[in-house]
Amino acid sequence: MSTIEKPRVARLGTKLKAYFFLTKPRVIELLLIATVPAMILAAGGLPSIWLILATVFGGALSAGSANAFNCYIDSDIDKVMGRTKNRPLVTGELTNREAFIFAWGVGIASVVWFALVINLLSAVLSLIAILFYVFVYTLGLKRRTPQNIVWGGAAGAMPAVIGWAAVTNELSLSAWVLFLIIFLWTPPHYWPLSMRYLEEYKEAGVPMLPVVAKNEKVGRQIILYAYAYFASTLLLIPVADMGLVYVLAAVLSGVWFVWESHRLYAEAKLTVPKNPMRLFHASITHLTILFLAIAIDPLLHI
Repeated sequence: MSTIEKPRVARLGTKLKAYFFLTKPRVIELLLIATVPAMILAAGGLPSIWLILATVFGGALSAGSANAFNCYIDSDIDKVMGRTKNRPLVTGELTNREAFIFAWGVGIASVVWFALVINLLSAVLSLIAILFYVFVYTLGLKRRTPQNIVWGGAAGAMPAVIGWAAVTNELSLSAWVLFLIIFLWTPPHYWPLSMRYLEEYKEAGVPMLPVVAKNEKVGRQIILYAYAYFASTLLLIPVADMGLVYVLAAVLSGVWFVWESHRLYAEAKLTVPKNPMRLFHASITHLTILFLAIAIDPLLHI
């Protein structure tokens, strides 16, 4: 390889890496936790590996498009906030035009992929997820109301529904309960993060609930949503005829998560919580445990 070609290869590698991080891969990973378990539950067993891989690939494209649009729209906010200052549009690794074209291209590819490879229903749901996240959450709610993340959770709940539709080509009550579980999980997951980065959100002018409300109120809202989330996980038991594996996982992990929410609330009533990220990480652990149980339960038939 010539000395001229080496810098070109390096620049290409840097550019591809920037596009990859524009999709927020860690967020995609979290969203796709729900997809495969939802597919297994819908099938009552293990679907074909090809269908799983095709659905996960399409879901990654869909979420990647929504996240790229989000980075494009919120680049001014990302410049202000410390936790987002290394995103590709802030560092200059990508231009706004490159990000905009990429977001459109990946989004169109997602819808076309689902329509041609999976089914039309999953394609429609993918399109709805992208449009909702971009227009309702990012453009409509994020900078206007402290309820932004509540309703924004609807977009995050779509992967489970898409996974269900990929297997059955329909949406049953069980699919909507899965949607409800993730929808109600989002506020107690995200508000602790907002508490941790309160000053950054305040400086960026984003009215997250911890920015506009006292700590005690935020803690109270977290508890209310934690209980509602717990109840929704139990609702899946009769609706989807879940077995012992899921029942034990949902009850035991649910009690633990509610207890963690109470711990944060008890601290918030007295002072600024020292480590709100404890509940943030607990929420990720809990959702992972729950959906692992959803995946394992139909396979064991206990």
